[in-house]
Amino acid sequence: MLVAAAMGAVLVLTAAGRNTAAQAASSDLNSLNSQLGAEQARQQHLNSSVASLSGLISSLSGQISLVQSREAAVRQDLAKDRAQLARTATALARERAHLRVLRARLAQARMLLSRQLQSRYEGDQPDLVSVVLNARGFNTLLEQINFLSRAEHQQQSMIFVTRAAKAQATQAANQLAATETRDRQMASAAATRQQALQGMNSLLRSRQAALAQARSAQQAALSASQSRASGLRSQIASVRAAQLAAQRAAARRAAAAQAAAAQAASSTPSAPSAPASSSAGPASAAPVSAAPSGGWAIPYPIVLCESGGQNLPPNSAGASGYYQIMPATWRLFGGSGPAAYLASKAEQDAVASRIWNGGSGASNWVCAGIVGIH
Repeated sequence: MLVAAAMGAVLVLTAAGRNTAAQAASSDLNSLNSQLGAEQARQQHLNSSVASLSGLISSLSGQISLVQSREAAVRQDLAKDRAQLARTATALARERAHLRVLRARLAQARMLLSRQLQSRYEGDQPDLVSVVLNARGFNTLLEQINFLSRAEHQQQSMIFVTRAAKAQATQAANQLAATETRDRQMASAAATRQQALQGMNSLLRSRQAALAQARSAQQAALSASQSRASGLRSQIASVRAAQLAAQRAAARRAAAAQAAAAQAASSTPSAPSAPASSSAGPASAAPVSAAPSGGWAIPYPIVLCESGGQNLPPNSAGASGYYQIMPATWRLFGGSGPAAYLASKAEQDAVASRIWNGGSGASNWVCAGIVGIH
């Protein structure tokens, strides 16, 4: 009895130490999970921001395409205007050369007309009588008459040529003025289009730079958050692994202590009624140790060794829940859902009871052999 009490005290102290360590590990795990949740919330916000930025990028791409198409049209119009300006400059040079020729021709015609008029008014005015009297013959008379007729015709022709040259010079001057006006308008339009083109290009570059800077900042923040979340997941996995290892070690120690207490109690000399109990003791000891107890579907020492009495998530092998049941075994014996730890304790108890099958399924738990239950 003293040995049993001592072993019970050891079990209580072991359980208390295990609970203290479990609480500390649970506190660390809760802190890490809280930090991970904050990082995941930040990542969701950043992903939303990146998605919104992607929408702006798509919209801006359409605007960029439109601006580029307009830019191409403006460039094409500008090229046409410059070509027309070059043709106009060539025509203008040609008109100026023609104007110089017409002015020279007009000056020459005016000079000839001036000389003819001057010589006519300075000399005697010949009349028909004097011409007839001075003529030496009929042929001479005809020649003089023809000469006077040709001189008069030439004078009229020079006047006509002078007037035509003047009209041509006036027309050329008007065309020159119109050409100069048109050239100024084309130059002004070309300058305006060039300014518009520069403005569109400047706007395009500024939008692209701002968009690239915003997206770079969002991506850098998202990468940093993902890196921190990855580190937190690693820490959580390490804490869970350490917690699970500690729980299993504590469960093994408790099961070993319980088994030692049971063995010490069975070997301790009993009261005078020992003969009556000794006949039934060996036969009834195995069923008690191998029977479910304490509200569990399988013996409690196995539960302590497997999970420490907690609903654990899947370990590296995939076993989970209070009874550390593998997913395939869970489904085989009628468990709902993908894993045991996601079900209620009542359902886990029912599935574990079917697996245990009155003790014939004890081999499904490795800890059954560790705590001496077969």
